[in-house]
Amino acid sequence: MGDFAFRITPNIILGSYTLSRLPQQVMEWGTRFMIIADPVLNEFGTIQKITQSFTDRKIEHFVFSEISEGNTSQLAKRALALAKEGHVHGIIAIGGSKALNIGRIVAAFFNEVHDFNNFVDGALPTTSPIPCICVPTIFSTPFIFTNEIPIKDSRNNQLKLMKVQNNLCKLVLVDPNLMLTLTQNQKSTIAIEVMSMAIEAYLSQKSNFFSDMFVEKGLELLAYALDGSPSLDITTPEEILLAQAGIMISLASASSSLGLSSLLAMTINSRYQINKSLVSSILLSYSLEDAANFKSVQIEKLSHIMRVVPKEITGPEAVKMFIDNIRQRIAKANLPTRLKDLQLSMEQLSLVAEDAGQIDIITKLPRSMSTDDIFDFIKNAY
Repeated sequence: MGDFAFRITPNIILGSYTLSRLPQQVMEWGTRFMIIADPVLNEFGTIQKITQSFTDRKIEHFVFSEISEGNTSQLAKRALALAKEGHVHGIIAIGGSKALNIGRIVAAFFNEVHDFNNFVDGALPTTSPIPCICVPTIFSTPFIFTNEIPIKDSRNNQLKLMKVQNNLCKLVLVDPNLMLTLTQNQKSTIAIEVMSMAIEAYLSQKSNFFSDMFVEKGLELLAYALDGSPSLDITTPEEILLAQAGIMISLASASSSLGLSSLLAMTINSRYQINKSLVSSILLSYSLEDAANFKSVQIEKLSHIMRVVPKEITGPEAVKMFIDNIRQRIAKANLPTRLKDLQLSMEQLSLVAEDAGQIDIITKLPRSMSTDDIFDFIKNAY
């Protein structure tokens, strides 16, 4: 294994009602902010509460919530222009992946003068970012601790991973109460996606003792949230366990890497606007079957950590039971089990395979894969 080097920049605050402390926290970085928010938060009065607390403390702000189209380069350019016109001191992003990604992009490129498409095409920022504060409302945030941001190139619908500054995000504030608005279906789908992220980080060529530690503890907490504690010692509410597991597994992904399921989920979402958590949940069992040929020991260990396989069962039988358990979870949540259930053709998915082969994540998978290998995997899951 190579030398281990890991730097974590943002402060992390996790706990119930921490959102009420947001105005107090952000005053360290300025008095004028752009709030980029998931529009669904308006339905629950969350944005109104935040803006009122900012007004009470005389913190200037304006809200941008026109993000229903997803994190596209066109949307990012529009948000960036508004931030520059507002001469803001920082960005506050509140919501799921779309809001967090757009917020981080605006903060990263706020001081740049070159055309934004240059950076979508791979140019690196040369100026310092303005402070970005992230408030996730879901427990799946795979890129929040990295210097990469996925974006859909509006010119061709391709997925791109933009490189940004290492010190971009100053604070990640996680209030589990924000996740109480998720439906049971959303919660089940995202939980399987988080499980997939953890397994990918554990099996990646980039895995290390640090990422392994967070995966193991994160999956233990996730199992408590999904299946309950085997004793009465764990009385932590489900939403807090999910938030804790999500943060730990996101840290693991940042230190290691995402894998093929996440990569294909992002490329399918970029091309065809299909929910990436849903795609990731479909692909998880197939990716485990593929990895079982050369990573069976690690998969067996995770099956015992999550308590889905009795300790006395080992080897291929434990791996098979783990994969069966995942498929049972998907069936229980009434989620689709194959890619064809998403009404996608093989011709469309062949384009997805080509897109995936161009993203850097492909070099960090548990085994070397060509575009043909990716397409074979897709066919198996179809």
